[in-house]
Amino acid sequence: MLRLRKQKPTSLETPILQPNAAGVDVGANEIYIAVPADRDAQAVRRFRTFTGDLKAAADWLKRCGIQSVAMESTSVYWIPFFQILEESGFTVFLVNARHVKNVPGRKSDVADCQWLQYLHSVGLLRASFRPEQAVCAVRSVVRHRESLVRSASAQVQHMQKALDQMNLQLHHVISDITGVTGIAIIEAILKGERDPAVLAKMRDKRIKASGETIAEALAGDYRREHLFTLRQSLQAYRQYQDLIAACDQEIEQYLKEFDAKLDPTQTPLAKPKDRHKPRRNEMKFDLRAHLYRIFGVDLTEIPGINALTAHVLFAEIGPDLSRFANASAFVSWLGLCPDNRVSGGKILSVRTRPVKNRAAIALRMSGQALHGSQSYLGNYFRRMRAKLGGPKAITAAAHKLARIVYHLLTTRQSYQESVFIQYETLNQHRTEARLRRQARALGFDLIKAST
Repeated sequence: MLRLRKQKPTSLETPILQPNAAGVDVGANEIYIAVPADRDAQAVRRFRTFTGDLKAAADWLKRCGIQSVAMESTSVYWIPFFQILEESGFTVFLVNARHVKNVPGRKSDVADCQWLQYLHSVGLLRASFRPEQAVCAVRSVVRHRESLVRSASAQVQHMQKALDQMNLQLHHVISDITGVTGIAIIEAILKGERDPAVLAKMRDKRIKASGETIAEALAGDYRREHLFTLRQSLQAYRQYQDLIAACDQEIEQYLKEFDAKLDPTQTPLAKPKDRHKPRRNEMKFDLRAHLYRIFGVDLTEIPGINALTAHVLFAEIGPDLSRFANASAFVSWLGLCPDNRVSGGKILSVRTRPVKNRAAIALRMSGQALHGSQSYLGNYFRRMRAKLGGPKAITAAAHKLARIVYHLLTTRQSYQESVFIQYETLNQHRTEARLRRQARALGFDLIKAST
């Protein structure tokens, strides 16, 4: 009878790819930092989040010989320490919290930072994309401006509510109570004017509603408490408009500091194809010209993309897309491509990843705007909508727009609709073949009409 010798278990060690790596668990009031055990007698240390303590943490990491630091993107608490580490010369990996979920067991800040340090040292972490600091500065002001626009819109709703409570139907007979006619009538009401005929005479000639209709809408029940809320809402709305205008000036100053990729005097910007009336919340300077100078190409030539969409792409990504290896990597980062999940040789799901990306949202809105575009992209969106339905067609159109944007920004070639003629011809051939098959199935033959 043969006896098998009992073999000693062999220990498998994960190779260390980042020996000079540290992990940071970020919180609102304190941070925990873990370094390799051989770098300091106390391999895990706690620091407060005051600026002096954060700088002391950076100095300690230097003494430990650390070169690369990984941290989670926890709310906005990571930003100060991230900037201090970058200024100190460290390579900082900002990682997605979902990618560094701790193993089951006891959960603590010490365990989190040690787990981050381990994952980073063995090369299992990927850094999230973050544009250069100059772009981040523009992004902060742009996002603040968006919040001001939402707050100003809330004040308009408060004014409408006050008018409703006084049964003044002004906002039902004119399209915008913050326009010339609306503001003039509201100011007159707040000054004490109550005669509907006098108020109706303040109607601008561009208003479609007649003076008699406006007079009937302004016969209401004026109450002191509602007039008070109307006055305060109007004052708040104007204050927000002043703050938005200040943001526009600040954004324009930031844009002027970016290097130009072309000389607008030698290659002037073409006139916009789709001229529209300036919207109330648009920026009060020539945003399209600034983006053309910075990008080196006019993104508004792409159907569905306007200057505001191009500005969102600039504020969220920046003018340099070299961090993305190719268009597929760029679209994957945006979350606009199928997220294939395969197990046992079977495809379980191809749904796109749920991401919160402002650039992706802007491209989806641009894709939805293609429904009436008489272009190749418009035909593509309508074809996808008939085939896949509305939501999936928007994603497909946004996917194609993202690839076009990547190509234009990396090659600095202008958008050419003629490139898609061969694709449109191929689609016509496919449509014709399908119709012929359907006709043969019904016992008919299609004959091409003579022109």
